[in-house]
Amino acid sequence: MSAPREAGEAGGPGPVRGGPGRRRFLALASGAGAAAALGGAAGCGAPGPGDEVAGELLRSSAELPEPFQVPLPVPPVAEPVRTRGGATVHEVEQRTARQEILPGLKTEVWGYDGRFPGPTFVGESGRELRLRVRNKLALPTSTHLHGGVQEPEFDGHPTDLVLPPGFPDPRKSHGHGKHSMVKPSEWTVSRGHKEYVYPLDQPAATLWYHDHRMDFSAPQVWRGLAGMFLIHDDEEAGLPLPEGSRDIPLMICDRAFEEDGSLRYPSLDPSLTKEPGVREAYMEGVMGDVVLVNGAPWPELEVSAERYRFRVLNASNARRYRLILDPGPRQGAAFVQVGSDGGLLDAPRSHEALPVSPAERFDVVVDFGAYPVGSLVRLVNTLGSGGTRDVMRFRVTRKAGRGGAPKVPGRLADLRKLRAGQAVAERQFDFRLKQVDGMRMWTVNGKPYDPGAALARPRLDTVERWRFTSDFHHPVHLHLAHFQVLARGGKSPSATDAGWKDTVDVRPYEVVDVLVRFAGYRGRYMFHCHNLEHEDMAMMADFRVV
Repeated sequence: MSAPREAGEAGGPGPVRGGPGRRRFLALASGAGAAAALGGAAGCGAPGPGDEVAGELLRSSAELPEPFQVPLPVPPVAEPVRTRGGATVHEVEQRTARQEILPGLKTEVWGYDGRFPGPTFVGESGRELRLRVRNKLALPTSTHLHGGVQEPEFDGHPTDLVLPPGFPDPRKSHGHGKHSMVKPSEWTVSRGHKEYVYPLDQPAATLWYHDHRMDFSAPQVWRGLAGMFLIHDDEEAGLPLPEGSRDIPLMICDRAFEEDGSLRYPSLDPSLTKEPGVREAYMEGVMGDVVLVNGAPWPELEVSAERYRFRVLNASNARRYRLILDPGPRQGAAFVQVGSDGGLLDAPRSHEALPVSPAERFDVVVDFGAYPVGSLVRLVNTLGSGGTRDVMRFRVTRKAGRGGAPKVPGRLADLRKLRAGQAVAERQFDFRLKQVDGMRMWTVNGKPYDPGAALARPRLDTVERWRFTSDFHHPVHLHLAHFQVLARGGKSPSATDAGWKDTVDVRPYEVVDVLVRFAGYRGRYMFHCHNLEHEDMAMMADFRVV
């Protein structure tokens, strides 16, 4: 199989599986040696530390539009249907719909309320939000609030399914998908609908929600099951940050399209009922050749010459981005970061570029007052090439409104910095391609996912030091628990690692140490690679908060 690259479409048979294992620190050298014995991360020629590509390009057969021809859509904010005991109650329906994504063509999407992206849910810190999800699709779903702190039964574990009418109950069979390793006793099932309870006992943050079905998360998210979820609080409201029409979510992802406009994806089983996984050439991850922002291809946004707040989400299955502004501003930084995955930073950070791995969020302020009216400013992905280099364009059409948006203050939030000495335990988790029983598998600690087998049992309200090592780009995501990056390769974290995180990009042959705070609830949660193809091929593990 070829090394990861952004090239033409490839294909080939063969599923691959993967998951986790031992609970002790392993030497990085021995892990690298094991990968070398396999011929590297891709099986023949490992990517070097500077290799930034994290998947295989899937080309469209549809005629693609020129960039910057359509306006940036902003997903609607969902309205609650009622209040109950102080909680806001929302309802949403998962269903198919036909949507114009490429101009002149209709694409069938799987959407929350038939939309891709789904509606944006907005909640208040400390006020419970209940979300009733009705599944009107033909296949099971599991909705995960990514970055949310909620009890295990509402976390969207891959084995917690909402089944459509008539779909077989996996508890009455020996698996869910031909190669699933889930015992019938591990499944929990709701028929037709489920109400998820989100306490929102956490600070203001940019979260998102997406499908998390066992074995089939990647194709179901690819078909559209994703949306934004924002939490506000009084601390955020007291800051002079851009708001209203100048506070805009940017859900960035990539897709490929067939000639008729339908979504193209290299599933082994397009029905998503039996054989999980993708054709072997795409086991590293699937990257499309069309970049979408809020569901539109290479859109344009008209802005005034003032500050805007953008909540940047990488919702791609595998593609990584390094975002810059072209041209850069005449003065000041391109991006002033005010928040990370888990909420506001203690103080703003200035960046000329944003490296964003799958599932990461960056809350940034851009000052278009640094550009003359009439300027055209592109948001560029320097890791892309050809059409995937452009993301979107801003057109500065008018002077700032009266008063404009004030400067970002020097202090943002009361952020408690964790210390290494607070850790009550240390654990290592090695994310790597291995030979297991004669098959190449994406693994954690050399073993495939074993549902129900907890690789760690952290105690509630404690801090642990977790070390992640890898052979490839693996964006590691923890459910429930937030963390702070302590070190990369024994050195200081990157400037863009600041704040509370739930996802961190672990690069090839890199060691990343994080301090994880286990707060919220006891019970079973999980962590996994958020390259969705790796996740579906079992690069996941359970942990149990005790």
